[in-house]
Amino acid sequence: MIAVVVVRDGEVPQGADEAVAECGGRVLLAGSGTAAAAQSLAASPACQAYLLELDGAGFQPARFAAAIAPHLTAEPHVVLPASADGRDLAPRLAALLRRPLHAGAIAITPSRVDLTRNGGTELHRVTPAPEFVATLLPGVRGVTPCPGAEPTVRVLAHEPAVAAADATVVAVLPPDPATIDLSEAPRIVAAGAGLDGPERIPQLTRIGQAIGASMGATRVVTDRGWVPHARQIGTTGVVVDPQLYLAFGISGAVQHTSGLGNPAHTISVNTDAHCPMMQMADLAIVADANETLAHLEQLLADLQGNAGDAA
Repeated sequence: MIAVVVVRDGEVPQGADEAVAECGGRVLLAGSGTAAAAQSLAASPACQAYLLELDGAGFQPARFAAAIAPHLTAEPHVVLPASADGRDLAPRLAALLRRPLHAGAIAITPSRVDLTRNGGTELHRVTPAPEFVATLLPGVRGVTPCPGAEPTVRVLAHEPAVAAADATVVAVLPPDPATIDLSEAPRIVAAGAGLDGPERIPQLTRIGQAIGASMGATRVVTDRGWVPHARQIGTTGVVVDPQLYLAFGISGAVQHTSGLGNPAHTISVNTDAHCPMMQMADLAIVADANETLAHLEQLLADLQGNAGDAA
């Protein structure tokens, strides 16, 4: 199996390391800054990277697919991370290679693909065709780091191909934490049953805006109608894998923690020092989540005011 990862200015999307690990370390990196991206994936076990530098007008799915497909004809099993670019590219590659596409997988082998359906409430195990393309959901598999590993790199020749009509990239806008897909959010502030009323949600949202974080919640909070179900994290919600996860009033029931990948940093605020979320946290703060939110919002407002005065 081989992973295919779109690279933007040397940056790989969330879930890229998991797709590479699922393929035993073999990856084709396509885009701009692929050499730097290969180094960032060096921690993946036995990383063997093929670099296809495609600079120019940025990521254009049809153009990238036309350039990548010829390098995959001898690769029967192709895996992409289910990032925004991966979801754009995968169906085009499948069409060019004339193979079935298995989207939204949580585990992939040459002889078996496990897929989630209906918001993660169903698991479907399928026997794939001898050749296929699949996307792997981020934050489910996880990766065991290999510090000090050096990737084996091979640069691929790129011959410009005549691509099908494609969308034109007018501009690339930075993601808005308020609307970004939670599965791709680098920072998340999350609300749990320990919050005492719906008025805490706007407060949590303002704190998230101040630190560039998206807002998520447990099922209890979404069932109360305080937060849309699209913001629910857990078994019947979204699977996330952020760099920073702040949990306010979340006990850490398995229905919620099953939706957490492997956050780089977890902070939990709860009155119960022994609840699962506090045990998982890198920083556990034994305090009332509602009072902490109020103090944190005031502190951030003071800091922003001081910064404005200094300017």
